Amino acid sequence: MSADDGESGLPRPVTELDPRFSEPDAVATSWEETQAVLESAQLMWLSTVSGGGHPHVTPVVGVWLDGAIYFSTGGGEQKAVNLFRNPNVALTVAGGHWDQGLDVVVEGTAFRVTDAQALERAASAWATKWDGRWQWGVGDGVFVDDHGEALVFAVHPSKVLAFSQGHFSHTRHRF
Repeated sequence: MSADDGESGLPRPVTELDPRFSEPDAVATSWEETQAVLESAQLMWLSTVSGGGHPHVTPVVGVWLDGAIYFSTGGGEQKAVNLFRNPNVALTVAGGHWDQGLDVVVEGTAFRVTDAQALERAASAWATKWDGRWQWGVGDGVFVDDHGEALVFAVHPSKVLAFSQGHFSHTRHRF
């Protein structure tokens, strides 16, 4: 069984090294190191499933908050259309180097966030994460700014994969 991590209420994952894809002396990447990548990521790649079953991949800016990744989108954008049909997603944070860094993939189910308090917390996280460019107000179940409204989604991970580059290891964190 998992224990509470104490910060977000998210259960502490079961962490396992996959020796099939790791160097012989590799050790599992800790959940703390994996979570740090999610917290500091400037950009994530969101993979959704289209109505025809094809993958759709697009960059999103998101924040790690309360044990979930939050991201926003316009209601008519392809990712929103896909999420309303099929909420299963993967979010990827990759450094782009094969020989250094830690790449992380989060798998889970996206759900729409409409609660005013949750949106306020997310808007505050966006405002403090970057250099002030992402300033969201909160409307009736949406983010608002000078350009209009944005829907907000969150993904609680069901599985997180961490790929250590350089000294290669493949770690699975299961919730």
